[in-house]
Order: sequence, then C-alpha cells, then structure tokens
Amino acid sequence: MISTRGRYAIRVMIDLAENEKEDGSYIPLKDIAARQEISKKYLEIIVKDMVAGGLIVGASGKGGGYRLCRKPEEYSVGEILELMEGPLASVACQADPEMTCPREAICQTLPMWTEFDRMVHDYFYGKKLSDICFTSVPVRNHPDKQQEG
Repeated sequence: MISTRGRYAIRVMIDLAENEKEDGSYIPLKDIAARQEISKKYLEIIVKDMVAGGLIVGASGKGGGYRLCRKPEEYSVGEILELMEGPLASVACQADPEMTCPREAICQTLPMWTEFDRMVHDYFYGKKLSDICFTSVPVRNHPDKQQEG
C-alpha cells in the first residue's frame, strides 16, 4: 500500500509542475498546502526528504519556497514513490537485494513475486510526472462529488 507520504509527494510534484513560474521563482509551501488541502506542517517533513533526495530545490526567506529541479517529463512516478516509500517490493525477499532466502532455490512462488514486482516497477517508472499533470479529475472519481444516477 502506498502511504500518505508517497501520495502527498506526488501531489506536491504535480502542484509544482502545474504552478511553475516562468521566471524560475520558488512556490511557497503555504500555497501548495492550501491548494492541496494538506497540513503545511506535514508537508514540511515530506519536502525536506524530497529536497534531500534531489527531487526538488528549496529556498528560505523572502521569495522562498520550492521548485522542481528538472522538467516534469524527466521525473518518473517510480522514483518519487521509491524515495518516499522505499522499495516497491511485494515481499521481503524481493525488497532487499542483499537478503538471501534459504528457500530461494525451491520457492515455487518466487517467479510470481518477481513478475509482479517487475510489472509494478515498469508501470511506475514508465509513468512520467508530465503524464499526470494538467489533467482534470472526472466527477465520478472525485471524492468531493457524487455521481448522479
């Protein structure tokens, strides 16, 4: 399951991409928090890790805030999720490449987990930030709207 850290990090990245300023100025965290309806205090923790991981850059003081380091099409959703969540592996033996499982040679489920994890990896690493930006949310999928019917 993807935690709020991972989901909110993606929302921050989308917000930064969609509100990027032509002059390269920074976007205040309070503005992102307000647009995304996420606690500014919680976002402070998340963006600190995003800066440390090289996804975004930040500046403090007057005119400070955050901005993307690269163009939206140069980010994969997978790199954002793995920075915030760790490995996107379904089982422990797949999460840690250093781990040696005593059952590896006879494990009948290992090929299934390997295939599943490859599909998840390829999906999220094949999806670019630019693929999910500038899209409207269909009414039927928006949590604040109820579909009539």
